[in-house]
Amino acid sequence: MSTTFDLTSILSILRTRLCTRTPFLGSLILFAETISTDTIPTAATNGRQILVNPQFFERLPLDQQEAVLLHEVLHAALLHVPRGVGRDAKRWNIAADVVVNGILSREGFSLPKDSVRVQRLEHFSVEEVYDLLGQSPWDKKNIPLGNPDLLPREGTEGEQVPMTGSLSQEQVRAMEAHWRNAMEQASVMAETLLQGSLPASLQRELQTLKGGQLNWRHYLWRYLVRTPIDFREFDRRFIGKRMYLETLEDETVFVAVAVDTSGSINNEQIRVFLSEVQSILLSYPHISCQLYYADADLHGPYTLTPYGNFPTPVGGGGTDFRPFFTKLTHDHSPWATTVAVYLTDGYGYFPPQPPSFPVLWVVTPGGRDSALFPFGETVRLLGER
Repeated sequence: MSTTFDLTSILSILRTRLCTRTPFLGSLILFAETISTDTIPTAATNGRQILVNPQFFERLPLDQQEAVLLHEVLHAALLHVPRGVGRDAKRWNIAADVVVNGILSREGFSLPKDSVRVQRLEHFSVEEVYDLLGQSPWDKKNIPLGNPDLLPREGTEGEQVPMTGSLSQEQVRAMEAHWRNAMEQASVMAETLLQGSLPASLQRELQTLKGGQLNWRHYLWRYLVRTPIDFREFDRRFIGKRMYLETLEDETVFVAVAVDTSGSINNEQIRVFLSEVQSILLSYPHISCQLYYADADLHGPYTLTPYGNFPTPVGGGGTDFRPFFTKLTHDHSPWATTVAVYLTDGYGYFPPQPPSFPVLWVVTPGGRDSALFPFGETVRLLGER
């Protein structure tokens, strides 16, 4: 092993190799300052800088150096530092490592020995993996912890943003703007080289950045309120049917809510579902809400009020979404605008044709992939910080 560590020369070699192999990921490295430091055991990021231990990095083969560098860059570019503030640092680190290592593995990179891998969780967002790790003692016992690469120690160069602390809104906005620009520039570079703009393995995590961070109860507001700016992203098929209403006091929007009570949903998930339903009632005073419990059969409707008691959940069988949509299609009152909200893990039988009214699927952590829902919009029900 050499007595000096020439980080600049190594980075030059790695950037050249990576920009040739995968221009999008290779270009992202240009947007992160990389610092050699012995204050950490392996490598880490504070959301903007990449910190590497020279003794650790130098003894890795070149292909694993690529993987380590990209691992930290992806943590930074996917905003894993600000997204993790307020959560358990160790569990968040593991969840973020699961997702990033899954991306790199699917892109064909060679990960160092003992890298955290949980293949059955790698296609979920970090927030979902974080929740699922909290539910599974097997994972906590068997996943190698490694080193907390989202926890740079005090004394390293540059601004520190520790996971256990709090970030100002200004810091978060600056970090988001920096990496948004980096993503755009990387896309341009990849397209210029005629090699596409985005690795497919990144799609899920980027979708989380674009939409999944929005509280789903706020997302529902898109269906209940109309403003001039809203129509840019709305499905115009519903505008003529008055599916998007101005918030006038004399207008009522009918919201039908189905809570999945099938055997695949446990009692804690049902409790969370009902808590979310109550939040709808408290948030939107101009709605009329009816609740259904649904497994293979449909139970209800139950008319709800913001501070009323919920009926005892009924279910425990298989999952069939069809009875709920059949009933709404044939039975809802003609004066009411219908929005359907279905809280579920997404595993069940769908109707052969989509309904004529808007549908919002609220999906549990680890539930069916959003891309596999045949109609409606999906948001992920992520755990609280």
